[in-house]
Amino acid sequence: MSNAASIGSLIRSFVDGVIVLNESCEILWHDVNEELQLDLPIGANIFDLFPNKGELLVDNETYQIKVEDRKLVVEVKRFSIDQDYLILCIEDTANLTTNQRARLYCLEKIIESLNEGVMMSDHDGKIVLYNGTQEKLEGLDSREILGKHLWEAYNYNPQYSEHKHTFKTGKPIFSRYRAHSTVNGVPRYVNYSTYPIQKDGETIAVFSISTNESKLKNLLHETIELRRQVVQSDAINRPYKNGTTFSFNDIKGKSIALKNLILEAQNIAIHNTDVLIVGETGTGKELFAQSIHNHSPRAENPFVAINCAAIPETLLESTLFGTVKGAFTGAANQIGLFEYAKNGTLFLDEINSMPLTLQSKLIRVLQERLVRKVGSNEVTTVECTVISASNEDPEKLIEEGKMRLDLFYRLAHTSLYITPLRERTEDIHFFIHFFLDKYRRKFNKEVPNLSTELLSILLQYHWPGNTRELEHLIENLIIRAGENDAAIDVDHLPAFMKKKLLAAKSGKTEKEKELKKNPFKSIFSNSQEHYIQKTLEEADWNISQAAKTLGITRQSLQYHIKKHGLVKPSSSI
Repeated sequence: MSNAASIGSLIRSFVDGVIVLNESCEILWHDVNEELQLDLPIGANIFDLFPNKGELLVDNETYQIKVEDRKLVVEVKRFSIDQDYLILCIEDTANLTTNQRARLYCLEKIIESLNEGVMMSDHDGKIVLYNGTQEKLEGLDSREILGKHLWEAYNYNPQYSEHKHTFKTGKPIFSRYRAHSTVNGVPRYVNYSTYPIQKDGETIAVFSISTNESKLKNLLHETIELRRQVVQSDAINRPYKNGTTFSFNDIKGKSIALKNLILEAQNIAIHNTDVLIVGETGTGKELFAQSIHNHSPRAENPFVAINCAAIPETLLESTLFGTVKGAFTGAANQIGLFEYAKNGTLFLDEINSMPLTLQSKLIRVLQERLVRKVGSNEVTTVECTVISASNEDPEKLIEEGKMRLDLFYRLAHTSLYITPLRERTEDIHFFIHFFLDKYRRKFNKEVPNLSTELLSILLQYHWPGNTRELEHLIENLIIRAGENDAAIDVDHLPAFMKKKLLAAKSGKTEKEKELKKNPFKSIFSNSQEHYIQKTLEEADWNISQAAKTLGITRQSLQYHIKKHGLVKPSSSI
């Protein structure tokens, strides 16, 4: 093989075509993709092929030429062996299969346009790729990140680097949720997975893909809203025949806290899991329980409710689990509510009133999903979802020994905390007008609105009975008011309520003082997780110090950490 052919063959493996010229610009050798359809006879002068390109012979220059609607990139190289040679390296910009540069350019553009964050590091742990979405997710600038070691960019100990670990082990790390960057003192949490890139059996790089959580949540909320609309449409067209009266359409209110709570409940319903609803008396726990059932895949099946405080302990066990004839005096064959609920929902209201002796039996049923009738050795599979409700804080119940901790974990696969009415001033306004309209229609009375003084008093009151108490009061006011009265005033209040409301006006009640002492007790689901996270970070994850700040015990804080899935940042990308 001639020197010209040897040189051209060596270069050809990297480009789409090679043309070797002598000093007179005559073709000595060539190897070009057939797709380019170039007529290159040996000995022909290059300018006969590329007219008006005399500048083509400048060494180390790159030119674009057009041949039959194809744009070709031509790079000129000069070699000297036994004589001078000009090497024309040709790349077809339209051929992504063979043109590696163009292909790489396209892939980089694709990565930059992804809706997921992408970051890649090399064998030294230096960041070599950091796309625009990753910048937005972490609030950083790629110009300050690229080329730096990961631990320098994110300021952590190299031994905690997940990328180094993945590079060493060759094993991916899935679904981590962590904050590696902090912007203006606020940690930026992202959900990400980390993968190795291997070539010929060896890891050559590591990359992470971060998910845009906010967009996923928006999509989830859109899905929930569409499902809600379908359920509401069905509710209009057919009466409930599953033992329920309410759906999410019946939950009224205007506050952001309530709207977020409904979205949270709808999400729980779709996942069809056991749930513990916590809320003060009158907040609508059964309203939410029925709505969850009617929004779930079990909506066509029975909703069976029982108030654990209304049934004596001796009868509660047989009511829940069933009995066989002869189990005790007067016992007959009877199925329990767990069986009766079938594939539907069993609602255990006021679960906090259940005796400890029965709690241990309930734990076994919930754990094994098997129920045994009183007096029988046979077991039956439990197929229903269990929704339970408590009008007392589970933490307090556990601390006081009124609820077993292991029962709580089995009841509360997830928890729903209903914010008390006093923390939703916007809803107090809403319900005052809502109930006024309701009872005007019910009693057919055109009574006036509330006076400014009475409205102010109602807004200051702490409403221990929540919405139920407010409705009861408005009903009494409508009954007592006359159609010729100028306004519904303080004098229209029932005597038993007038004293309490005026006391609320003059100063804080003991209940309100207690809430002020213990701010955490008044913080419910929508803000609780953020509040705990912020307190833990301020205490540098010192559990005792954080618990003291929150006004709860270490055990209670540990429970909330586990419930919300909070994890102390201990490793970095």
